[in-house]
Amino acid sequence: MAIEAEAALAEIRTGARVAGLNHVAELRSKFWGNDCGKDITRFFNEMRDTTDRNYQENKRALSAIFYLANIRTERHELDFSELTTNERSALIRAMNHFRAVVSLFPKRMTLPN
Repeated sequence: MAIEAEAALAEIRTGARVAGLNHVAELRSKFWGNDCGKDITRFFNEMRDTTDRNYQENKRALSAIFYLANIRTERHELDFSELTTNERSALIRAMNHFRAVVSLFPKRMTLPN
């Protein structure tokens, strides 16, 4: 009997996907002690790279993540290691939310003429 690929797929609502990503992040921390600080620091550095031609857009995107995490504007320029534990947690949750939402974007977008 052949396995039907469609039968193996299931729609996951955005809220459930976000909850799942956050749960996996909690499990990683609890059981493996994975510290994502280095990866997030690298991400911050890339987004704040003034030599990147998309610097302004990158900075706005990073600000949107901080905004979603409900972190005050005056703290947006801090390094990840300088944030409080609650702020780091909120930031990771916000990033997971963006990951879930981005997965819903249309696959083939075109720019208007």
